[in-house]
Amino acid sequence: MDKEGGVSSDFSTKGSYVTGDEFTRDTNYIETRITRDGADGYPVEAGRYRLVVSRACPWAHRSTIVRRLLGLEDAISLGVCGPTHDARSWTFDLDEGGVDPVLGIERLQEAYFKRMPNYPRGITVPAMVDVLSGAVVTNNFPQITLDFSTEWKEFHREGAPELFPEELREEMAVVNKRIFTEVNNGVYRCGFAGTQDAYDAAYERLFTAMDWLEERLAGQRFLMGDTITEADVRLFTTLVRFDAVYHGHFKCNRSKLSEMPVLWAYARDLFQTPGFGDTVNFEQIKAHYYVVHEDLNPTQIIPQGPDTAGWSTAHGRGALGGRPFGKGTAPSRPVDA
Repeated sequence: MDKEGGVSSDFSTKGSYVTGDEFTRDTNYIETRITRDGADGYPVEAGRYRLVVSRACPWAHRSTIVRRLLGLEDAISLGVCGPTHDARSWTFDLDEGGVDPVLGIERLQEAYFKRMPNYPRGITVPAMVDVLSGAVVTNNFPQITLDFSTEWKEFHREGAPELFPEELREEMAVVNKRIFTEVNNGVYRCGFAGTQDAYDAAYERLFTAMDWLEERLAGQRFLMGDTITEADVRLFTTLVRFDAVYHGHFKCNRSKLSEMPVLWAYARDLFQTPGFGDTVNFEQIKAHYYVVHEDLNPTQIIPQGPDTAGWSTAHGRGALGGRPFGKGTAPSRPVDA
């Protein structure tokens, strides 16, 4: 259903590689799926799986937003790693004793090794872990959220929005591909470029896409029209990190998000929508990038800014009409800790 582009490289730069001078993302992931028919050996079953994330990681952030919007909290538990890690693995240092209370492990690496004892790639989030065996089922981040929308329908909350509507899937695939290639991954191509030429090319591609998004969103409230979809989730997790991290740390500095009027208003609209801003942790986001990427920030000093108060200011996007949740309703239950 979705071949977006590969495993998260937010586990340092392991899990990605550089070909010549240009950053290239590793496209290998564990493609096992959790489905209603259990075709891959993992049937949909409430309480059986644990979604492991870090609030710092944009790829994992997607899964926490979608889980919350669809109301899957009772069906899929949440394990949260800290924002930083060492060369081996994400760790559960936010939990008492540094141990995940459900899986009983200190490092996500342990769950990967239970599935594949010699797992050779980066230990990435998000990961769906089978609580029964303690083994990772999948880290295929684009497919995880699509399956939340399609395979887990039985466990959606009453009033859950339709994030992956059948009639929009063909067009959404085109939009999602450009967002991933040019924006989600584009900021990384800028940040990890190995030469001036590679950086210049990445920078041009990124801001060409940002200008395209400004134009697309000038006359409609959301990427696919009047309601929030999977496409908006995918874009939001990059936009919310843009000024705090990518503008300076990754040298994506033609414009701040807050200097792009349409995208800034759109991002604030989403931020103020339940399920989006209430899943953001700016301190953990900054701690991850500025501490883990020692090659880009050898001092590991975490900047104080930017001021995040602007995210709560009026956005005016309601004038475009639309209903964020379509025929559904906003999530109302408290956010997971």
